[in-house]
Amino acid sequence: MDMLKADPKGLIRECYRIEGIGPEECRSIFLDWALSLLPGVAPHEAMRAVLAHYGAAAAADHPMTKVLTEGLLQTPGTGGRRGGRAARLEG
Repeated sequence: MDMLKADPKGLIRECYRIEGIGPEECRSIFLDWALSLLPGVAPHEAMRAVLAHYGAAAAADHPMTKVLTEGLLQTPGTGGRRGGRAARLEG
């Protein structure tokens, strides 16, 4: 996948460049990155692409690598908050 599609604002690239960045900052950057993906770009494909591109050159214990890896373990379209009528009927 093209890095312009996978990381349109360069957020993941910059995250890997920030020395001493912590997990909380990486999660915040990840959320901003996910919201900035262009329509039609599959988040899991983009995660794999940025992890392979930027994560391969980073230290194995970089917090963004952990955030991306955890994101890949989530099944798309499952989990999350249910609101409204659906949440009340689950009770």
